[in-house]
Amino acid sequence: MPDDLQDAIETNAQAPRRVVSDGVEAEQHPLPAQIAADRYLSSQTAAAASASRGLRFSKIKPGGAAP
Repeated sequence: MPDDLQDAIETNAQAPRRVVSDGVEAEQHPLPAQIAADRYLSSQTAAAASASRGLRFSKIKPGGAAP
C-alpha cells in the first residue's frame, strides 16, 4: 500500500491542481495535505509493525542520593 500512495502523490504532483472541462470542475487536495496523509499512514504502519506498538516503558531511578 505505501508504494501505491507514493505513486498517487507523485502522479498528483505532476497533474494540474484544478481542471475545468465542459462545465465539469475537478480539484485535488493540496500537496502538503497529501504529504501529511502519507506521513500519518507511514507512522501508523510502523507503529503496528513494532512489538511495542509505539510505546516504550522505562524504569526511572532517582540519581544523586547515595544509599
